[in-house]
Amino acid sequence: MSVSTPLLQTIEPDELIEEAPSGNINAQAASKSPAVVLTPGARPTASQPLATNENDAESGIAGIFRQSAHPLALFCLYFFRIAAIAVYLFCGFFTSNFVLSTVLVVVLLAMDFWNCRNVAGRILAGLRYWNQVDEDGESHWVFESRDPSRPANPIDSKMFWIALYAFPLLWLALFIVSILKFNVSFIPIVLVALGFNVSNAVAFTFA
Repeated sequence: MSVSTPLLQTIEPDELIEEAPSGNINAQAASKSPAVVLTPGARPTASQPLATNENDAESGIAGIFRQSAHPLALFCLYFFRIAAIAVYLFCGFFTSNFVLSTVLVVVLLAMDFWNCRNVAGRILAGLRYWNQVDEDGESHWVFESRDPSRPANPIDSKMFWIALYAFPLLWLALFIVSILKFNVSFIPIVLVALGFNVSNAVAFTFA
């Protein structure tokens, strides 16, 4: 060993030292992941979320009630109508008392008629009607609508009109089934239901 040679240059390392990586470590991994493009109207895939917009996230019954301005009035409108049909169809499985079944259905129909005419129509659609007797003793039907500058909630209005027209069709279908099965005892109940539902549908249509 020469005296002029530095000591550090003559010592050989035991192992090769790997050079530590430098720069952006995640640059390579990030470049491999494909970009996710959400296209409106496209079917969701495994790499895309199911809800691509707010309308998808707010869909369903829960979304309807969240978007409703008056969820309680909307619930009562459908509750009385569905309950009347449910009691008519399934009450016979729990009791053989025909009078009890008839009374329950008629009470639910009357409650639905009053609620639809005085509460649901006014709150959900901005419409109402009533019968007024003048000084001469003549009766007149009075129809009122909400101020156009204060429009109703679109969800409330849509669900109100669906209930107004869909349930009379359901009762009409039950009326046809009663005739085909020769269930004469159930025909008066269905006729009462049709009277209540159709009268509200006609009145609010011309309101």
